Amino acid sequence: MAAFLAELLFDFVGSLIGNWLRQVFVAVCGWLDTGIHGRAARLVVGGLLGVAAYFLIPIVIGLLGF
Repeated sequence: MAAFLAELLFDFVGSLIGNWLRQVFVAVCGWLDTGIHGRAARLVVGGLLGVAAYFLIPIVIGLLGF
């Protein structure tokens, strides 16, 4: 029973954190879209964010234990 409740709690907290992170991501992207003018600047910022995600996503996944 304890394992079942722990699994439900883990799923619930995971969904809350996932929804919160999605909202933060959408807010940051909306801010970046209005704050950066020019195609070249957007390409540079997008490239930097892509490189950062390339390295950070495996680190976060490793820390979460997936």
